[in-house]
Amino acid sequence: MAKQAASTGSVTKIVFTLGLVLFGQALLALSLVSAQQLLVPRNMPFGVTGPPSPVVAEVASRVGLDLTSYPSPSAVTDAAGRGELYGGYVSSGSTDTLIIVPAKSFFAQTELEPAFEAAARKLNQPVTVQTVKPLAASDPVGAVTSLLLLPLLIGGYLAAVLVFKAAHGVAAAPWRAAILAGYALVGAVLTDVIAGLGIGAYASSHFWPLLPCFWLITAAVALAAAAVQAVVGKIGTLLVALLFIAVGGPPAGGLGTYLLPVYWRNIGVVLPAQNAVTLVNHVLYFGGNDITTPIVVLLLYAAAGTAVIAWFGRIRPGRTAARAGSGPQETAATADGPAATPADARRRRIGFLVALGICAVMQCLFATTYMSASHAPKADNLPFGVVGTSPVLPAAQKAISLKVTQYSDEATAKTAMDEARIFGALVTSGSSTTLIVVPSMSDLAPLDLAVRFEEAAKATGQPLTVQQYAPTPLVPKDPFGLVQALMLVPLLIGGYMSSTLLMSATGRAAGRWRAAQLAGFAVVSGLIIDVIVCYWLQGFPSHKFWITWPVCTLIVAVVAFVAAVLQKLLGPIGTLVTIIAILLFGNPSSGGATGVPYLPAFWRDLGPYLPPRNGYILLHHTIYFDGHGTGQALTVLLVYLGVAGAVLAFLDWRRPEAEVPTDATEAAAMSVPIGAVP
Repeated sequence: MAKQAASTGSVTKIVFTLGLVLFGQALLALSLVSAQQLLVPRNMPFGVTGPPSPVVAEVASRVGLDLTSYPSPSAVTDAAGRGELYGGYVSSGSTDTLIIVPAKSFFAQTELEPAFEAAARKLNQPVTVQTVKPLAASDPVGAVTSLLLLPLLIGGYLAAVLVFKAAHGVAAAPWRAAILAGYALVGAVLTDVIAGLGIGAYASSHFWPLLPCFWLITAAVALAAAAVQAVVGKIGTLLVALLFIAVGGPPAGGLGTYLLPVYWRNIGVVLPAQNAVTLVNHVLYFGGNDITTPIVVLLLYAAAGTAVIAWFGRIRPGRTAARAGSGPQETAATADGPAATPADARRRRIGFLVALGICAVMQCLFATTYMSASHAPKADNLPFGVVGTSPVLPAAQKAISLKVTQYSDEATAKTAMDEARIFGALVTSGSSTTLIVVPSMSDLAPLDLAVRFEEAAKATGQPLTVQQYAPTPLVPKDPFGLVQALMLVPLLIGGYMSSTLLMSATGRAAGRWRAAQLAGFAVVSGLIIDVIVCYWLQGFPSHKFWITWPVCTLIVAVVAFVAAVLQKLLGPIGTLVTIIAILLFGNPSSGGATGVPYLPAFWRDLGPYLPPRNGYILLHHTIYFDGHGTGQALTVLLVYLGVAGAVLAFLDWRRPEAEVPTDATEAAAMSVPIGAVP
């Protein structure tokens, strides 16, 4: 009877644990995709001056602009230079001027500039384009600010989690605030050195202005996380992960806060991530203008965190001890936990150093991997088709690296596009030259190709028409083809979270039914993500729902099985190894929505051997290219699944193991945040 009760309790614990993972995974998918799938101007600050312009009226009727009148052109450019505007329009009656601000948002520029130029052509109004605050060559698409957020936000969070663990669950021990603030400075220096001086993502002149910003961001997150731990205990680590990262990360607005849905922009205003992005962006590109609000918000988080830690670590224990008549030494022991021997104190100090060392390594890896892979995307041997001959092609190749394939006619070239073999084609027939781009292949390539070929056409005096072609058209709520890259993150995280929390719930890294449990979880997980993204958020065509479900299931299962094997071999440290392999190296090398040809050589060569790129290709090509070009990706994932499953079964049969002393909440907290910030 007792054995049956124990078995029932174990099953209940497993079901509850996997349900917790499903909840976190669903929340992350909902947050990421809903916040970033449709990046279009929404009440975007835009300056105007001069007589009322029909061009502005035409654009404003179709694009969400918040128009502000200025007394002169210089007033508009000054406001844009301070980072207050996303653009401006100067109407003068003869030739108007469109002001764009790439540093404010590259994506906003790609929306505003074509819209105003099209409206001006329609109304026969000459217009010139003036650029204010251009992006640096090391940051051509404005990605650096978002990429900096990853090590800073996650570094602060991990510092709080690991120090909490090293202190044996005492969240508000004396000197906790000082330890976390000290680590925040170290983490800030490491991030600044790696991203700026090492990788060159921004000029070395920005090293010192950005350093205090990095320190404040990391400290705000670390101290606030420790404060929540002090108030609610171990579950506080999970709450902070959900609040600051799973919910707070997606509305950070690295691509432009006024491109976000209004409700996400309003949510982000009160959370650290969005304020961190604004602070870094304005220091990096706008001379530190308009940063009072983000500084105040982040200081409030840091101050509130310090106050709570002080209350629970010093003030309240001190008052309790005073009422009880204890001395200061006894008070300190109470705040730190049970009185420790000198040997215990030495082990605890070593534990703190090890914890902070692990955090520093992880922060360095986040600063290195994502930044080096994505800060300056540049096409290298971009697969491209040609029909006929035109002087435009060699002229364009001076500015963009293409891997050119000759096709006999336009239909043959489009067949190659249908099969996801080329990103575009130049079709010349008689006096007509058409550039065909494939928006479902890449969010960046169509714009990149159009700009390079239009410049080449102008230089050679050739007329050029740009045409979009998509075998399966992008849905209205995914105009940039971002959804599959966003979907991939919760699928990967759900995979290793399921294995990690099962290890914690059962006390073992494997078990007789572990593979079946993980496989069942993968099926349900894939279904939930599929339902949320396809039907709830309308992120891809509904007729692709059924074929997408098994693809999502396979991705989750592969990562879960790999994590289970590593955990079986290495214990809890296997989770860390999985995170490094899958998200710190696998996710940056996936190519994502931008495409593999835009990755640096190291990341381009690494990706085929890791699950994330193969998972993304299988998911993306299944939805938008009817499964063409997925053979290798499917084979690699099935090999991972088969080998990991066989190894897991073999190790469990041949190697009995002791229980793994890992708390479920700690395991969840360690698993939730990594990679959750896009």
